[in-house]
Amino acid sequence: MAVTVKSEQTRRLLIDTALHLFTRQGYEKTTMRTIALEAGVSVGNAYYYFRSKDDLIHELYRSLQDEHRSLALPLIREGQNLGENLAVILGTWLTTLEPYHAFGAHFLRDAMAPNRQADAAVGRGKSIALFRQAVTSARPQPPLAIRDDLPELLWLVHMGISLFWVYDHSPGQRRSHRLAANLAPLIAKLVILSRLPVVRNIVEDVVSLLRGIRRDP
Repeated sequence: MAVTVKSEQTRRLLIDTALHLFTRQGYEKTTMRTIALEAGVSVGNAYYYFRSKDDLIHELYRSLQDEHRSLALPLIREGQNLGENLAVILGTWLTTLEPYHAFGAHFLRDAMAPNRQADAAVGRGKSIALFRQAVTSARPQPPLAIRDDLPELLWLVHMGISLFWVYDHSPGQRRSHRLAANLAPLIAKLVILSRLPVVRNIVEDVVSLLRGIRRDP
């Protein structure tokens, strides 16, 4: 038991140290050796826990997802409209990411890395589950025809905003926050309007496209 606790403490120390160094001197200038020395851990021991900086970034990204979920879930309330729920998820995500903008591109790269498909699928599943909660608790409910696919579509929007955030160099990435705040009610309106025949046809085409992509191996 003591070994497990010590192991977890060392692992956490390396993650926290890496985060500090990435923020202070940048991702590219930080090496595994630097992280180990700063943490007071042997280089070999550091490599025992993490094979590379990319492994550390993956662990950081996963912990940020968990932090985001813990921030957003209490604010997604039964009876709120979809726009309010979306604003909560997107806004808290940007708030969670804010301190790490200097190396945010590496988070996004990790989320999309082809050599991490299994890990990425777990992270994607967690994010989609959060959007599913936003959809199921929203009032009025989205149309039944798109309800099941909507969480994944919203996750794609979330990834798009994340990409925008990476390249947003406005103070505090306020343009990203403004985009999320304005986009959330707009998406909610489009979802409600999808009950109308003209809009419904377009939305159903988008859903069909998503299903087709999902079926491809």
